[in-house]
Amino acid sequence: MKRHYSYWVLLLAAAFLFPQCRQAPEEKTAKYVFYFIGDGMGVNQVNGTEMFLAEKEGRIGVEPLCFTEFPVENLMTTYSRYHAVTCSAAAGTAMACGEKTRNGIIGMDSLGQRPLRSIASRAKDAGRHVGILTTVSVDHATPAAFYAHQPDRAMYYEIATDMAVAGFDFYAGGGFLEPVNGEQPGAPSVYEILQDSGYVLLRNPQTPAGKAAGTDRVVWIQEEGAVPDALPYQIDRTAGCMTLAQMTEAAIDFLAKDGKGFFLMAEGGKIDWAAHNNDAATVFREVEDFSAAVQETIDFYRQHPDETLIVVTADHETGGLIPGNGVTKLRLKVLENQQASMEMMTAEVLRLRKMKGNRAPWADVKALLERNLGFWKSVPLTPGQEQELKAVYDRTFDGSPVELERSLYAANEPIVAKAVEILNDIAGLSWASGEHSASLVPVYALGAGAGHFTGKLDNTDLPSRIARAMGLTMNE
Repeated sequence: MKRHYSYWVLLLAAAFLFPQCRQAPEEKTAKYVFYFIGDGMGVNQVNGTEMFLAEKEGRIGVEPLCFTEFPVENLMTTYSRYHAVTCSAAAGTAMACGEKTRNGIIGMDSLGQRPLRSIASRAKDAGRHVGILTTVSVDHATPAAFYAHQPDRAMYYEIATDMAVAGFDFYAGGGFLEPVNGEQPGAPSVYEILQDSGYVLLRNPQTPAGKAAGTDRVVWIQEEGAVPDALPYQIDRTAGCMTLAQMTEAAIDFLAKDGKGFFLMAEGGKIDWAAHNNDAATVFREVEDFSAAVQETIDFYRQHPDETLIVVTADHETGGLIPGNGVTKLRLKVLENQQASMEMMTAEVLRLRKMKGNRAPWADVKALLERNLGFWKSVPLTPGQEQELKAVYDRTFDGSPVELERSLYAANEPIVAKAVEILNDIAGLSWASGEHSASLVPVYALGAGAGHFTGKLDNTDLPSRIARAMGLTMNE
């Protein structure tokens, strides 16, 4: 009897000690894939946004963004083939094609000679629909890495013509930086090439659904006359502007209509632009706006939980943002007083200069800063901070032309740059530079195949792991 009892004890122990003997449930293939890239969105851009949202609610802590609650959360390295600090072209190529290249190259090897196939192209070849979305121009580095093959990211006309060659189903973004070939007079415009290739060109309809009905290929950009570089920042947005969430919703409706499955890449491109400016209030609102687009896909995931994969990450970090500047208490809620981006405030100051001949009185400049940043009203300034502003005013409003302070994507008024620097300092934020850094960036995953995104990750790993989840391969 004693031996019989011991036998069953050993059997039970073996069952717990060797669970691998049990048959694991088979994971389904990801039929629908969403690949979100927050350009310039490092860990602190995400964490800072969540802390800002919590402070708006009157508490210290974080208010989670939708994607930070995904079950898989990881970190990723971003260096390029020859540089520890990558550019968006090389990072986008690694994230799209799985191979590191030289900074500045789009969808090609580091010599700019061999085209690389992206995960988007492989999905298309496998019969899936493909969409490419961005809040900047459609021919910009990150979206271009998924469909184009050019040795220089500045070859905007050539990059845009590669859209027709790739033949993806749905493109959307701000517009085109070089719709006409300036070096070849008489060459067809990007619009002509796309339309000749069967694309329907939509100019910011309130809803593209009706206008896209019955068509197989769509390019959706802003209305004529809008600045093609990018959509407006969330902080500057007015009624009728396109948004990443709106584009995501439209792309889902368009790509999912026949049930064949799809791959959709969506970029929040202006997180990076605001970080180049060290404009924290604008950065946090861009991250929040990016999260709203991800939420559109979570709603889709809930309808197709066994067949949908959502991956959210960044191509690199920009600015070296740090929540903390030597204080133990942050005051991020103060950023709520900023009502416009640095570029928008710069435009307002330039109009004031034009009206007053570069001799606008200090009272007018103070009123502008009070209106846009809450200074002297909602945001008290120390005598030293006011003196810093006054010194910039005295230097730049003496009647002579002003030299603007340039970042990668903007040229800002010195008085605006100083004012935002002071607001960041009051909030308790530090910036290391106005350029990219080599910091690790976050990776979040939800759904079918999310388990592939655990362990040590480099940006070249993502396309192969997405392909594995889709039942595809990145190998030739």
